[in-house]
Amino acid sequence: QVQLVESGGGLVQAGGSLRLSCTASTGTINYYAMGWFRQAPGKEREFVAAISWNRAVTEYAESVKGRFTISKENAKNTVYLQMNSLKPDDTAVYYCGADTKNYAVSSNWSLYDYWGQGTQVTVSS
Repeated sequence: QVQLVESGGGLVQAGGSLRLSCTASTGTINYYAMGWFRQAPGKEREFVAAISWNRAVTEYAESVKGRFTISKENAKNTVYLQMNSLKPDDTAVYYCGADTKNYAVSSNWSLYDYWGQGTQVTVSS
């Protein structure tokens, strides 16, 4: 059983930065691939970024490549999403997920077993 808690969301102006954190309050994420997804009002949940269990492989949605960076710090049982050059289109609730069955990264949200409660990111123009 893994319980994930996200933090770091907030209101920021376009062009600004935020760093989201996702910490496992119970269990460990050291051996799991982790992903970040987001959901804007009226839209489906979409893939943002993922990192393999050993941090060797990362994958990003085209819309965030070059602006967002996912990282994983096993000693702190935490995965991060550094978001730079934010745009109003990045406004959404951001969720982290743990894929406990696959070591490889995946952009398919249905493969993730555990989710956090989400953190709101709002980018003003």
